[in-house]
Amino acid sequence: MDSEFQGVKKCVILTGMSGAGKSTALKVLEDQGMFAIDNIPPALLSQLMVILGKHRAAVRNGVAAVVDVRGDTLLDDFPTAVSALKTQIPEVSILFLDASDRALLARFEATRRRHPLHDEGTFLDGISRERIRLRPILDLSDTVLDTSGLSLPQIRKKLLSEVSGPALQDVLIFTSFGFKYGPPADCDFLFDVRFLSNPYYIPELQDLSGQDGEVQGHIWNSGEAEEFWKRLVSFLEHVIPLYFSTGKSHLHIGIGCTGGRHRSVAVAERLAAYFRPFGGMCSLRHRDIAREQGW
Repeated sequence: MDSEFQGVKKCVILTGMSGAGKSTALKVLEDQGMFAIDNIPPALLSQLMVILGKHRAAVRNGVAAVVDVRGDTLLDDFPTAVSALKTQIPEVSILFLDASDRALLARFEATRRRHPLHDEGTFLDGISRERIRLRPILDLSDTVLDTSGLSLPQIRKKLLSEVSGPALQDVLIFTSFGFKYGPPADCDFLFDVRFLSNPYYIPELQDLSGQDGEVQGHIWNSGEAEEFWKRLVSFLEHVIPLYFSTGKSHLHIGIGCTGGRHRSVAVAERLAAYFRPFGGMCSLRHRDIAREQGW
């Protein structure tokens, strides 16, 4: 089936208790590149996959869909709809987000939102009716994620550990550039390496770039350069995990020298090679490497 199927290959169905974090989970998966849709009637899931077979992000990264008690009687179609979906696409998973009654009550009180089943009685009455209504879906779920006491970054971390895949990874981007052309506008961190020895003034190195071994050897051939490297790596090893733990999925680090051809390229190359084995996706870009050659 995998070899014949050219459309959507992955669907994550987010369901569970109101207030347990479905909206947060949907946003996390959307930030990871998945096509996100909220409050869809279960019977429409199959049609949605057909339509999204022409959507590049949905085909490449998958679809995340929230199905919950707001669907009212349409929720009765859930078991049949999921069975049909599993014959249609290769990977279907159901993630049920739950929390304790006390946690749910506190969240509704904090946000002053109305529970979907709070027609009569107390909030706890609505929560109790919702649990009964969702019991058949809970029994069908592949994973139950209890968000009681979890912060938003913790929910994100646990969610991504459950919904694994090449698209659902933190992305670390290293970009070399020349300050004479201006720094990239979307960097989270900028490092100026113009203090390193400049190969531009060495005739036999001038036409080479920081991708060449001769240039790299010249740049790192000093105790000061190696000390800078050790301190830079130590800083990034500390701050990168902290940055991703806040919920950010992309971290863009810019490395700049004068023209963006020698020093910044060499540093960015070494950083990408060092951090690539740590997991996630590591991207390397050399924005200005060819400018001074007129390419």
